[in-house]
Amino acid sequence: MATQPKIMGILNVTPDSFFDGGQHFDVADAIQNAQQMIEQGADIIDIGGESTRPNADAVPLEEELSRVIPVIEALTKTTNIVISIDTSKPEVMTQAVQAGAHIINDVCALSAEGALKIVADLKADVCLMHMQGTPRSMQNNPVYGDVVEDIKYFFERRINACVDAGISKNRLILDPGFGFGKTYEHNLEILRRFDEFKFFGLPLLAGLSRKTMIGQMLGGRDIGERMIGSVTGAIMAVQNGANIVRVHDVLEMKDALMVLNKVG
Repeated sequence: MATQPKIMGILNVTPDSFFDGGQHFDVADAIQNAQQMIEQGADIIDIGGESTRPNADAVPLEEELSRVIPVIEALTKTTNIVISIDTSKPEVMTQAVQAGAHIINDVCALSAEGALKIVADLKADVCLMHMQGTPRSMQNNPVYGDVVEDIKYFFERRINACVDAGISKNRLILDPGFGFGKTYEHNLEILRRFDEFKFFGLPLLAGLSRKTMIGQMLGGRDIGERMIGSVTGAIMAVQNGANIVRVHDVLEMKDALMVLNKVG
């Protein structure tokens, strides 16, 4: 992976995602938004058909497929953009890659039954994210000994599971999962010590965009007022080793990275 960080633009084809839920629920709107992010400088479009916000409801398989596959197919026909599928369902992974997706972004780190075996046979990179619990339960009472060391132990086990299943290590990306089963203090500690995840020698993804932790840093700002804080947090992650930043605000992130690149 190039040293210049990649921008992953978030495209939620859902009615209930925490920031942009319902905005791109129509396939045509989703495609238009993806094209706008590409024009603004996105390197990757991350397409999700099931919200993973706290207390989110599960989405049936066929419903998730109907949301994401048409968007992937349309973008594959009209652009050369790298497409990521944000899912934990093995069947969605399979059909998404067959439709043209290049990356599987799984908040459950391929823990679903059959996921490891299926992904081993797919030609796609995989982002393994750490989450304590499930979206329904993850914020109830997250507890760690040392949050960074605990996440590193989790990554070690999931990397080994992938390799044992036939997924080569050079296909893997790691995401410590800001906000997924973490308190505000846990999130700050992960951001401060983000460079420790370079231990594995794998690309690192940071996803802080518009999250509650940013609102807390800003004294309680609501979701619509977290853009500058989100970009600043992402830049800090980049300075600590992030190779990919997953964002809602592509143009602003692109500008910030351009300035950082000129200085650094």
